[in-house]
Amino acid sequence: MATFEQALAEAYASAPTDVVTFDTLEVRHSAFRDDAGHPMAIRIVIGYEDISARLEGDAPLHAGQYVDFIAGAFRFKLPGFEEGRVPQLQITIDGVNREVVGHIEAAINEPEPIYITYRPYLSSDLSKPQMNPPITMELSRVTVTGASVSGTASLSNVHNWAFPFEKYTAKRFPGLVR
Repeated sequence: MATFEQALAEAYASAPTDVVTFDTLEVRHSAFRDDAGHPMAIRIVIGYEDISARLEGDAPLHAGQYVDFIAGAFRFKLPGFEEGRVPQLQITIDGVNREVVGHIEAAINEPEPIYITYRPYLSSDLSKPQMNPPITMELSRVTVTGASVSGTASLSNVHNWAFPFEKYTAKRFPGLVR
C-alpha cells in the first residue's frame, strides 16, 4: 500500500501558502520511443509550468534521475467499490499534442498493457516523490478523441497484494523468534 511522505502529509494537513503539491502522471509502454529509438515515457504535471523532478530509485524507466514533466491537465473519476470487482478509475488527459497521440495510438495496437504511474511532489522538494511507492496501474479501453486521451485504469494485481502490506519477518523483527 502506498504511503505519503511526512512532508506531504504535513502539507495536506496545514495547507501552507508557500508550498504547492504537483500531481504528476507518467504513461509508459514499450512502443514509446524517442527520436533516437530509446524507451521513453509521457510525463505530465497538472499546472501551467513544466517541472523537473527526481524519480524514485526503483522507477521502471530513468530510475533515480531528474526528468521533465510537461505542464498539462489530467483528471480522473474515482472508482466505485463493489464486492468481487477490481476498483477502476476513469482517467482523461487533455490537450495532448500530435506526437503523444501517435505514441498512444501505436500502443493501443500492441497486446501488452499501457502503464500509468501517479506521483505527487512538493514544490519545496522535487528530489523525490511524496508517495512511497507511487501508484502504478494498467490503462485499458483507451480512446483518443481530438486532443484528449481517455482510458480505464485498474490495479490489476490488487488481489495478490499481501495484507497487511508490512511483512513481519524474523530477520526484520527478531523478537518474533523465541
